[in-house]
Amino acid sequence: MKVLIVDDDALIRDSLSMLLNMEEDFDVVGTAENAQQALDICRRQQPDIVLMDIRMPVMDGVLGTKMLKEQFPGINVVILTTFRDDEYITQALKNGARGYILKSQPADSIIEGLRAVAKGHMVLEQDVAESISAKLKEKQSFSPEDYQLTAREVEILQLVGQGMSNREIASKLFLTEGTTRNYITHLLEKLKLRDRTQLAIFYLKNFPQ
Repeated sequence: MKVLIVDDDALIRDSLSMLLNMEEDFDVVGTAENAQQALDICRRQQPDIVLMDIRMPVMDGVLGTKMLKEQFPGINVVILTTFRDDEYITQALKNGARGYILKSQPADSIIEGLRAVAKGHMVLEQDVAESISAKLKEKQSFSPEDYQLTAREVEILQLVGQGMSNREIASKLFLTEGTTRNYITHLLEKLKLRDRTQLAIFYLKNFPQ
């Protein structure tokens, strides 16, 4: 898979490039110092995944994620973070990012995280997910009846929020993948959300972790 690395730290860019290019299934097609450069490279290279830092000059990762997903909806964006940027991460996820990777994570964890995203999973590291969840929670409790959700839809919403793929959900609940997709489509319609990422955000916001 083709990867674009976006970070204003040259050492991070070079280290990640070396790390990923050592793997047979990764091809780093470019690096960028900010999200504006990333947009230009995406037009030429069409990467599969953009590994995006949050705080950068010219254009940061939050706005960059929004613009990239608007222009290239098929490209997966994974946020690269130093952990304590909860507000930035939350907004980036709302803008369509498929998850995040901590800069402090071991190399094999970073690699497996990107592979998981490529397979349709959402990468949500537990400690940071809990931190984001705390910021997202509202005082009022979630009521499925308010959204006319069935018990099965709530169950599927929870599994989507936990990062499971359609195949994993289908296997766990003894459903077909087609039926699972239909449930998720109905959930998106009922909750007036755009995609699975927003479903996961909705889950984090409304369900105790």
